[in-house]
Amino acid sequence: MPDDFICLGIDPGLARVGYGAIVQSGSELRALNYGCITTTPDMGFTDRLLVIYESLQEQINLCSPDLISVERLFFGRNTTTAEYVYQARGIIMLLSAMKKIPVIEPKPNQIKLKLCGTGKADKKKIQLTVQSVLNLECIPKPDDTADALAAAITGLAFHSLTLT
Repeated sequence: MPDDFICLGIDPGLARVGYGAIVQSGSELRALNYGCITTTPDMGFTDRLLVIYESLQEQINLCSPDLISVERLFFGRNTTTAEYVYQARGIIMLLSAMKKIPVIEPKPNQIKLKLCGTGKADKKKIQLTVQSVLNLECIPKPDDTADALAAAITGLAFHSLTLT
């Protein structure tokens, strides 16, 4: 792995898209930038997708990631929500393809297992672990942001495994 390798983690959604860029230098991880893109129901659906597209494109241009780690979605019975979120997720995949950035898609339980040692960790445990691993002063909020940073940490770990 090069000296500085950047992974952009993304927690996809329609109302909120968490993002977090992490730089790996050797065994050291450092948060480069993180936050949450928010859209509201009073916006038209296509306008919401446009906000996600433009905001993520800006983040990609800002951090120039070598890898994007997008949390794979899991939905039980709420297929209406799933439909909208999958369309928002398509924006993420399109941007990745346009910028020719490889994508890793860890499942939520894989992220929890890698980060916390158990596939059943709750949101609070994920937030606290992300804060500790990245030596952040505050817990990253909202939880979509912490989830995105967790996805980036997992993406870097998965990528490191492919190099060995």
